[in-house]
Amino acid sequence: MKKYIAEFIGTMVLVTMGCGTAMLVGCDAASGSGYLLTALAFGLSIVAMAYSIGNISGCHINPAVSLGVYIRGGISGRDFLGYVIAQILGAFVGSLLLFGIFSLGGVIDQTGGMGANGLAGVNGSMIAGLLVEIVLTFIFVLTILGVTSPKFRHGSFAGLVIGLTLTFVHILGIGLTGTSVNPARSIGPAITALFSGNMAPLISLWVFIVGPLVGAFLAAIVYGLLESEE
Repeated sequence: MKKYIAEFIGTMVLVTMGCGTAMLVGCDAASGSGYLLTALAFGLSIVAMAYSIGNISGCHINPAVSLGVYIRGGISGRDFLGYVIAQILGAFVGSLLLFGIFSLGGVIDQTGGMGANGLAGVNGSMIAGLLVEIVLTFIFVLTILGVTSPKFRHGSFAGLVIGLTLTFVHILGIGLTGTSVNPARSIGPAITALFSGNMAPLISLWVFIVGPLVGAFLAAIVYGLLESEE
């Protein structure tokens, strides 16, 4: 049970800090600083959680990561299901915290939608958005599988590498889809946006569920082939 609680807390922190930063500073292409601040907020959240809950749950805080680890035999099917449920609940609670802070405090949400993902950067194209999410998640999960592989000794640096890689994929992805690479991170804000009467994030939500899961699946298969001695 402690593993699931850790995943809940980790995902809550990721959404609170990452989406909260996006909501506060905005992600307008005319203001590159907003891109970098949001990318760093997501990346540093991973670093902080990796070195705090990593020894308890592995700090997946992302259903796509859990899928990749499950395919590689790192967790059981039961743990995979428990992780995903905990991650989605954590993302939802993180979004609720942001909704409370921004609504009660009268803070302007610069993104206009709880930091939810969208397709404005690809002119509303779901196919383009799906491709972006598959590619970015592939890179992210491939890195995680490589840096945490028991065949190599990157343990003390793994959290930093993973956090920087998440920052790296955000720098490109924010302007295109807002960068999900994490179904839980997308589900929480999309549902919470309904409290503000914004249904737009729900329409394209499937892109940010299917894309990351496909990218993680491909990363697990490819890494397995690369690491194989045959």
